[in-house]
Amino acid sequence: MSLALSTLLFEWRRYMAAVMALALSGLLVLAMTGVFIGIGKGFTATIERSSADIIIMQPGAKSLIGGPSGVPRRFIPQVYNNPAVIEVQPLDGAGGSFQSVKNVDPTMSQAERAKQGAPRQEFVQASIIDTTPGAVTIPTDYSPELVDALRQPYTVAIDETALAKLGVKLGEKALYNGQTVTVVGITRGYPNMMQSTVIMSRDTLRMLGQADTGPRVGPLMVKLRDPTRAVAVAEQLNTAGNGQWKAWTRQELADANQMAMFEEGILVIIIGGCVVLGTIIGIAITWQTLRGAIMANIKEFASLRALGVGMGSLNRIVMELSFWVGCVGVAAAILLTLAVQWLAMSGAVIIALPPLLLAIVGGGLILIAMLSGMLSLGVLKNSQPADLLR
Repeated sequence: MSLALSTLLFEWRRYMAAVMALALSGLLVLAMTGVFIGIGKGFTATIERSSADIIIMQPGAKSLIGGPSGVPRRFIPQVYNNPAVIEVQPLDGAGGSFQSVKNVDPTMSQAERAKQGAPRQEFVQASIIDTTPGAVTIPTDYSPELVDALRQPYTVAIDETALAKLGVKLGEKALYNGQTVTVVGITRGYPNMMQSTVIMSRDTLRMLGQADTGPRVGPLMVKLRDPTRAVAVAEQLNTAGNGQWKAWTRQELADANQMAMFEEGILVIIIGGCVVLGTIIGIAITWQTLRGAIMANIKEFASLRALGVGMGSLNRIVMELSFWVGCVGVAAAILLTLAVQWLAMSGAVIIALPPLLLAIVGGGLILIAMLSGMLSLGVLKNSQPADLLR
């Protein structure tokens, strides 16, 4: 075991402030970035968790966030021309007003209902599934019971994060665009951060008069005979489309959606501010902690110099010590972030932690620790062997 690692293990209390500074800096960046990535995943969860192997959108679309992605309806039979394709369904959707019918007197005006404490109307987004067994638009985590319930006319499912806002519970009725629907399912893991979403069958959407019957439809969800050939089939479809559409594998689209979140200017400013603040806090506290710890051990360093150990070797000991402090700080940051992620999940908030994010933040924390160690090297000049005689 090296001298630097032994020092950290046996005198860990002296370095705990540096470790916690790095851990909290990492937590700040990981949690904030993870929340924004989680918001994006909340918007696109229905597609990313579907059984579709390929999603087809218009060629100019870069993601599902922030832009039109529909295609002409005539593309559906063209996609079926590929022998690897077994199902193609457009992802339909709409929107409208939603209001619980609790304490609602149909003879009252909106103003009178508000005075009586009746739930107010909320604008919601409607998303559909096809209720045939194994349909490509059914998310993989939907239970057969939920699909069976949505197969009934005028039924909807709502994520648990929207229940309080919409003022409904499982089994209760509500008005959607003035027509009565029943809440038959509660989903989890599809957080409605900004706008509430209701899930219904394509048949129910048609009965409500909102089915898309025009020449353009939403993104096309494509299921393959062999899902392992998704990349190859996507290339074949793009070639056959001759620039009329763009076929994405599900993973490619998921990655594009994550990157699209960081193209929003305000998000970049917020995350950038967190990174700068975390870096300043991490360097300042880690530097001062390491400097204080070295000063506390100055006689030990002076003894090493008296035994003939050169300044270069002492500098390497301090830099190695800084490296190990950084490693422990990274581990603490990840553990703290996982704890926060668990607490957030209990409140139905997604904090996404992709491996690339963990690697970037972890490398940054170790770099901060090493920089703090470099700033502390000047203290070693005080480790004069003659001081041991005082």
